[in-house]
Amino acid sequence: MTATTAPYAATPVRASRPPSARLRAWATRAPLLPALVFMIVVTQLPFVATVVISFFDWNALYPKARHFAGVDNYRQVLTDADLRHSVWTTVLLTVTVVLVSLVIGLALALLLNNRFRGRGVVRTLLIAPFLVVPVAAALLWKHVLYNPEYGLLNGLLHYVGGPQPDWISNTPLLAVEAALVWQWTPFMMLILLAGLQSRDPEQIEAARVDGAGEWQIFRHLTLPHLRRYLELGALLGCIYIVQNFDAVFTITSGGLGTANLPYTVYQSFYQAHENGLASAAGVLVVIGSIIIATFALRVVSSLFREEASRA
Repeated sequence: MTATTAPYAATPVRASRPPSARLRAWATRAPLLPALVFMIVVTQLPFVATVVISFFDWNALYPKARHFAGVDNYRQVLTDADLRHSVWTTVLLTVTVVLVSLVIGLALALLLNNRFRGRGVVRTLLIAPFLVVPVAAALLWKHVLYNPEYGLLNGLLHYVGGPQPDWISNTPLLAVEAALVWQWTPFMMLILLAGLQSRDPEQIEAARVDGAGEWQIFRHLTLPHLRRYLELGALLGCIYIVQNFDAVFTITSGGLGTANLPYTVYQSFYQAHENGLASAAGVLVVIGSIIIATFALRVVSSLFREEASRA
């Protein structure tokens, strides 16, 4: 009798992509490689260099005296009284501008959501402040509106017999906030107007048939629908206003208690020549912006999922 051999165990064979498919995949990615390399060189390498410098005690006036300082720069940023005040100013400036811009933007969006004669012209005029260059907008507010001698605000007060205050000296932080609110309200208005126009008209009409008034429709239907859009506007506004430098530098030059964290970074780097300290403060600003941007991306993705589910 001849011995029968046992069948070999079947071994899984990994499917490999043919060389032609790999070449086609790389060929489709190749046009994106220069943009990727450019982005890494322009954005990531400077940030890595900034992180490295933030761990050094490095004064540009005494380059030979630089030495590794560990986390001392970060500790100084978080414990120094002036730097803490700049952080508080940044928070106060951001929260005030975002909240006021959202409220005014919501009112303007509700106005533009209605049909009336000349709505296109009004919408264009309301969007215009957001299209102005930030430095030009700050100069406009500083010289055309706030100037105590020939400014428009004091001119109107003089016409009605009112006082002639020096707006920047008397209310410096409010002067910066007003300029930023004027510039960012159109941005909030556009986001909220898009949310209003995405409402289900049949649901609104059914509520009116059931006897609901305009306030009840706004409170129970419109406002819950706009929650995501309000969150998106607030998060994007925080990202941009936390990093705002133009208005503070142009209107007050960081004086009178208006120096925010970006201006403090500029002051530490260009005036005090403290490269390590300025880099540490800049890294903290970037980390804060990344945290806010993460929440913003989640809100955007949830909006897209919601719109996709409706479709």
